[in-house]
Amino acid sequence: MQRKLPTLLIAIAFTLLLSTIAQAATLRTGSSGPAVVTLQSELNTAGYSVGATDGVFGPLTAQGVVRFQAANGLTSDGIVGPATEGALQHQTKTDAIIATAKAYIGTPYFWGGTTPAGFDCSGFVQYVFVQNGITLKRVSIDQSKNGNEVTYSNLQPGDLMFFSMSENSIVSHVGIYIGGGQFIGSENSGVRIVTLDQYWVVRFVVARSVY
Repeated sequence: MQRKLPTLLIAIAFTLLLSTIAQAATLRTGSSGPAVVTLQSELNTAGYSVGATDGVFGPLTAQGVVRFQAANGLTSDGIVGPATEGALQHQTKTDAIIATAKAYIGTPYFWGGTTPAGFDCSGFVQYVFVQNGITLKRVSIDQSKNGNEVTYSNLQPGDLMFFSMSENSIVSHVGIYIGGGQFIGSENSGVRIVTLDQYWVVRFVVARSVY
């Protein structure tokens, strides 16, 4: 019994430590500090206005969390655990990627181009993503092998869309889905937003989520 006691005490201490870490990682009404400031900033950026980023998890922050959870199929309890925080970080990343892409609307097309002086389709996508900390292959056919496959019906903003311009299922074009049945990419006329009409639907090959 005496030999087992230290082991038992260690196990209890470890359990309490894990519980403390879990509680520290969870934000809820009454929480405060830098983590709440970050949360409030993420919610405001994602369009779930919670007012001032004052670091106090009050009613407005709780309401913003509930709205975000409901919109993303999460348990709408107003408590920010790993699932909610992960979804918020993904949303923040998506917003940043789309904002970066839109900043280059009007940039001319240039075959082989990989800079704001001129982009081809894959050069544009690669540039936008690397500006947001994500490294992709250089050409579209290789980019189409990155990440996880997404079906057309499950497209989410930030996903990469790949097309076969020859309609032979060989990837030769790529753009970034931005929601609302549209993608942004570098076309012959330069970087622009494109509506997914029948022309593009019949040329669609695959979509990938890369973050």
